[in-house]
Amino acid sequence: MTNSLKTMLCVAVSFLTISINNVTASERSDKIIAAGEIRVCIWPDYFAISYRNPRTQQLEGIDIDMAHELARSIGVKLAFVESSFSKLVSNLQNDACDIAMHGIGVRDSRKPFMEFSAPYLASGIYAVGTKDNTEVARWSDIDREGVVAVVQKGTYMEPVIKQTFQHASVSVVDSFKAREQEVLSGRADVFMTDYPYGKRMTALTQWAVLFAPQAPLAKTFYAYAVPKGEMDWLNEVDDFLVTMKKTNKLYQSAEKNGLSEIVVKD
Repeated sequence: MTNSLKTMLCVAVSFLTISINNVTASERSDKIIAAGEIRVCIWPDYFAISYRNPRTQQLEGIDIDMAHELARSIGVKLAFVESSFSKLVSNLQNDACDIAMHGIGVRDSRKPFMEFSAPYLASGIYAVGTKDNTEVARWSDIDREGVVAVVQKGTYMEPVIKQTFQHASVSVVDSFKAREQEVLSGRADVFMTDYPYGKRMTALTQWAVLFAPQAPLAKTFYAYAVPKGEMDWLNEVDDFLVTMKKTNKLYQSAEKNGLSEIVVKD
């Protein structure tokens, strides 16, 4: 065998080795396949995202659709794990689920504890008011003397709203349901939220109206989250999202769930 032929064979073997390594499944997906199911953390109160319909008791929303697609793409059963944003870090660290799929905001404070997929939704801050409030009929009516805007304590919205509104009073409450109670009682004019929750209020109540700023305010990208350091698994999730976009399944689900306005198109 000539030296040139040996060189060509070595190059071919090296290329084959690299190709095989590139398609090797992650340790996480190997475990998922071995178990025969993928465990997906969801927050069942997130309207249009991962929501348990109180009338049917069935889960619905864009992330419910995508979770089914992810399980189907791997060829395993799907197991939902009920979670919340307060349990997000602990559930990923304690291996309660393989992936969290409930519209998780990509924030610097969360990055030390998890890896984020490519974003698939993006929402700024919106306001929810009442239809019978003639004093506040649009976003531009909010930042005025005498108007009260409610924001939930500990959310990224709290410092943003306090800095943005120069004339309106900002009231801080402890829970997301308390925001609604403040507005319904008349103690406040609007409460601040994201687009999916704002859509929930207008869809499920007779009194709510959604106000959007002229330009997005504190736009936040939403992604899926996997355990910290599992980059191979993260790459597989990103590849899955690319496929969902190319096949138009992500956009179709966004449209079905009323989220077309905030789907990330790239």
